[in-house]
Amino acid sequence: MKILKIFKETISDGPGIRYSIYIAGCLHACKGCHNMLSWNFKLGKDFTKEYEEQIINDLKSNSLLNGVTFSGGDPMFSSIEVLAFIKRIKKETNLNIWLYTGFTIEELIEQKDKDKESMARFEILKEIDTLVDGRFVLELYDPSILYRGSSNQRLIETNKYLKENNLL
Repeated sequence: MKILKIFKETISDGPGIRYSIYIAGCLHACKGCHNMLSWNFKLGKDFTKEYEEQIINDLKSNSLLNGVTFSGGDPMFSSIEVLAFIKRIKKETNLNIWLYTGFTIEELIEQKDKDKESMARFEILKEIDTLVDGRFVLELYDPSILYRGSSNQRLIETNKYLKENNLL
């Protein structure tokens, strides 16, 4: 897994002050994507144990943070590594976690038994607080909606959604 960029304090990737981690790689290739470079799985910095420690220390030492946001690219294309990292963040910081993906929650649930990567994607849903799902659709671009690029994308409280659909 590679990290494209980290914003240590941002207000554009969810509510409050957030620590945003942009994961390299995406296969959705959405028309009008604001960051086509993020599609490349080879760009960015290798996610080593040392880099992980640095990020955890950043999170623990910043009392202003309201949460962590995973974006990209699409973090679900590195789901096994992202799942382990999210579990560690949750355990050591208890910060609110958002994740942006081009997959819909229905796709993630439907594909959960396909392979290890798909299983990890489903497990991520159990660990995060909010999923911003759905591919960016240029024709539905709407700058007036919070935290999303197009009106088809949804903000989903994952725990609530999974409970309501008997998936926990």
